[in-house]
Amino acid sequence: MKRRDVIRRIRDEARRQEVGWAIEREGRNHTLYRLGATMIPIPRHAELDDRFAEAVFKECEPELGERWWRT
Repeated sequence: MKRRDVIRRIRDEARRQEVGWAIEREGRNHTLYRLGATMIPIPRHAELDDRFAEAVFKECEPELGERWWRT
């Protein structure tokens, strides 16, 4: 899955649920995003393995709900 698609899915769901989503800071190999009160690191690879993308989505569960990406 493309990195931009992962970010877009999280951003769109955060907007839908009215949860804050913003870049916190740029790291050396990752961009750190703040989703509500949760920090979500997303690596700067153009393509993310589907299993890794799902792991990133799971990190968002405290703010967006369990298995939010499957609906």
